[in-house]
Amino acid sequence: MSNNAQHIAIIRLSAMGDVAMTVPVVIALSRQYPDLKITVVSRPFFKAIFENIPNVNFFSVHTHHQHKGFLGILKLFFDLKALGVTQIADFHNVLRSKVVCQLFTLFGKKVAATDKGRAEKKALTSLKNKDFRPLKTMIQRHLETLEDLGYSVNFENPYFLEKGPIPKKAITILGEKKEKWIGIAPFAHYRWKTYPGDLMQQVIQELSERKECKILLFGGEHDFIHLEHLANGLENVYNFSKKISFVEELDLISNLDVMLSMDSGNAHLAALFGVKTITLWGATHPYAGFAPYNQPEENCLVSDRDQYPLLPTSVYGNIKVAGYDEAMRTIPVEKVVARVVARLN
Repeated sequence: MSNNAQHIAIIRLSAMGDVAMTVPVVIALSRQYPDLKITVVSRPFFKAIFENIPNVNFFSVHTHHQHKGFLGILKLFFDLKALGVTQIADFHNVLRSKVVCQLFTLFGKKVAATDKGRAEKKALTSLKNKDFRPLKTMIQRHLETLEDLGYSVNFENPYFLEKGPIPKKAITILGEKKEKWIGIAPFAHYRWKTYPGDLMQQVIQELSERKECKILLFGGEHDFIHLEHLANGLENVYNFSKKISFVEELDLISNLDVMLSMDSGNAHLAALFGVKTITLWGATHPYAGFAPYNQPEENCLVSDRDQYPLLPTSVYGNIKVAGYDEAMRTIPVEKVVARVVARLN
């Protein structure tokens, strides 16, 4: 199809990891269709992730303010229409985005929505008659959505964000980069996919004994005290919570040699820059299609399903299952450390 006059809006709100998994798709689309105008529609916080992708614009959705409620959805539709959007790729596929798509359809515009595979994911996480098998990745699903709009995107080669400069604030704390930098993001939104604190302390302790390395801890502002505790007394371990902006954090993450993370946003951010990313999985599982981009399967360390056969118990890690609180203790500290060291080399 001719795309000379086309302007596609790609809608994806939600959590950081979900938004991050759209980035390689957006990069590939922008490179392979350089005449196509692309607008990413997402939460304001995520603008920094997309702003260095050539030929890509960003539109901020304020779901708690002007785009709140049904009137807010109407405003979102008229805002996008005013931008000259001619096509919608609904990567979110929830009520808000569905209404926007319906409105564009009424005006004769072409829309397509990502099939999230909800039934398959329900079967994967079911506590009875579990169908344990790998599902399509979200990236594969988004590529199919673009195909529905007429954009065949070749994804044989990986697509990464460009590394940023090391932030001056980080250089002040770390000095110039001479050692290997290991990033660790030890927390997740839900405790059932967070590695136990005492085991993570052991991991950090053992890695800190490698004097050729520096350990950089990442987390939200609410994690500051916990990260201070993990770094306490270890001279080559640094807590970056509350010390740099999100833009600076992206630049710093892009310069890591390895990232160790839970199944959470920081894992996806690191992977976008081609950083070797190791993830620890508890209630969730990479089979659901949310593994970090372009990482080998062996970088996903999962809890022992022989001991905990109901895993995964949820897609997002938000469901508590009796007797499964300690599932992540089946991922040995020695295995985590060995995998990080192997990736350093």
